[in-house]
Amino acid sequence: MPLLTRMLNAPLSIDVRRGAVAALGELLADRRIATEGRVAIAVGQGQGDHIAEHVRPSLAACEVFRVEGGTVDAAVDLAGRLRGGQYEAVVGIGGGRTIDATKYAATLSGLPMVSVATNLSHDGICSPVASLEHEKGKGSFGVVMPLAMVVDLDYVHAAPDRLVRAGIGDVVSNFSAVDDWLLAADECGERVDRMALTVARTAAEALLHQPGSIESDRFLTVLAEGLVLSGMAMSFAGDSRPASGGDHEILHAIDRLYPGTANHGELAGIGAAFCYHLRATRLDGHAGAGDTAAERLAEILTCLGRHGLPRFPADVGLTEDQFAEAVLYAPRTRPGRYTILEHLGLDKGETLKAVQEYVQAHGG
Repeated sequence: MPLLTRMLNAPLSIDVRRGAVAALGELLADRRIATEGRVAIAVGQGQGDHIAEHVRPSLAACEVFRVEGGTVDAAVDLAGRLRGGQYEAVVGIGGGRTIDATKYAATLSGLPMVSVATNLSHDGICSPVASLEHEKGKGSFGVVMPLAMVVDLDYVHAAPDRLVRAGIGDVVSNFSAVDDWLLAADECGERVDRMALTVARTAAEALLHQPGSIESDRFLTVLAEGLVLSGMAMSFAGDSRPASGGDHEILHAIDRLYPGTANHGELAGIGAAFCYHLRATRLDGHAGAGDTAAERLAEILTCLGRHGLPRFPADVGLTEDQFAEAVLYAPRTRPGRYTILEHLGLDKGETLKAVQEYVQAHGG
């Protein structure tokens, strides 16, 4: 009988605990990522510099580079400096923007990359996608997934609470992305990678009813692992489908129309909740519609509220009209992707009515 197997791209190491950064040099050597210690360390604003100094003794030949923001230009500049050295690997230390820029630079320079996250704001800490700003706005770029992932809970506890909580919204939005994928399969015959779908949905289910808060190491571990699993799901699928549906189309539209409104994870949570409102009230004849969608919507709103995350347009400073405009614009951010938004194809008046109903029905 032939043995049928599948090769799945995953990190060599995932280390989520207090004090994890202290073992970075050992991890690089033991995993044969950088046996001679010739490592470039990319840091951003915040805790990156402090962590770089913490790990420097275990990496005798390391060199530290500062990343000036999460832009394409910053990533390309870093890639040029990486190509100018004889490095075995690059370590990105910081939040989502620093890690995304480092992933892109590592991909351009052909170096393995290790991600050291200082906050848990979104699943970019361990995904094959980099979200970077450019002259026309913000775009998502395919990159090589980090070869290893480190989350030191000591540094996560020291990060701003808002950045840590935001990751909850990003993980929970996997529910909406997965249901959009299944809808696209029913309506358009799109192929669904059931392994990727299962991993993405399991990450969200593990977090949805998890007791505790971001003050708890146990909760932070589940959140960090959920973000890592979301990144792995995208790697398995070969694109962002398992973790990015109509919810992310809405957040990208808000980023373009009203830049600086809120961070990625916060907007992902609101987008997911609104998409479930649409499924509960306007989607007929599909699995996950009607009462099932209403139950999921209630669970998501409860989760977001429990952790102090925004749930309604006003929570992030948007009017109902502005949010409706973003929903209308949203499909343009991901041409070719089929979600609940493309399926319903609501016009301006219908969209505004849906937004108003969502706010009124759920206490916004």
